[in-house]
Amino acid sequence: MNRRDKINIPSHFVLLTLLIFCIALLFFSYATGFSGGPLQTVADYVFKPMQQGLNSAGEALLHSSEDRKSRKELMAENEQLKNKVTELESRLTNVQLKDSELKRLEELYKLDRSYSDYHTTGARIIAKGTSNWFHTFTINKGSKDGIKRNMNVLAGDGLCGVVTTVGANYSVVRSVIADDTNISAMIVSTEDNCIVSGNLERMNESNMIDFSGLSDTGDKVKEGDAVVTSNISSKYLPGILIGYVSSSKADSNQLTKSGTITPVVDFSHLTDVLVITQLKETGASSVSKGVSKE
Repeated sequence: MNRRDKINIPSHFVLLTLLIFCIALLFFSYATGFSGGPLQTVADYVFKPMQQGLNSAGEALLHSSEDRKSRKELMAENEQLKNKVTELESRLTNVQLKDSELKRLEELYKLDRSYSDYHTTGARIIAKGTSNWFHTFTINKGSKDGIKRNMNVLAGDGLCGVVTTVGANYSVVRSVIADDTNISAMIVSTEDNCIVSGNLERMNESNMIDFSGLSDTGDKVKEGDAVVTSNISSKYLPGILIGYVSSSKADSNQLTKSGTITPVVDFSHLTDVLVITQLKETGASSVSKGVSKE
């Protein structure tokens, strides 16, 4: 039994045939002015939906193209704004740094004016000791800049420390709060002498240092009295403010008093200092009760 081969007509050929037929009908209708009847019905059911579909597709493509363009523009604008914000943040940081530096320089200038009798030079701290406090630190000036051992160092509103080591381009400063610091000092209100001693442990506890050997047998010394370097100090120039009396009590010998002092320098935040470029003329150190006074 012979089987007939099925005839397969390509779909695109059928579609092309129908398209040609429709175009021919359109030309026929246009050329003859024929309207209405079956052709109109066919046109209404076939061509109008096709036209509407094509219009919708065209509008969708147009909107899609516009949306893509709009998104690209927005992305480009957003990138520009990000760059602008970064630039402004960088400028703001620079302004803040300059403002901070200006304030520090103004404070140093004010401090320099307060001690105008002494010649000073500014220096930047470049290193410090291992504790949280600036009990010892290194500055960026040395012998090439005229810095010498035992020169007094100022910061904040008064005495910061003394130069202990000098290199060609650097110097090491021991501050008034260091445990091995002992300064011959004076209470301004009574002109009584005492010894101011550094105490890192007390600094950690209450932000204070000690004084002792105050020859005040009455109640003349009060809380808030200023304490300065005395004229009998071997290393420290006279009249430099160290701090203010925080507390005092009579010693067991009933002849002297001891207590605490709040330093005028913030030893947790130091950046710049002033070095007094002159030395105390007398270099002899005195000893009282086994404590070396500077």
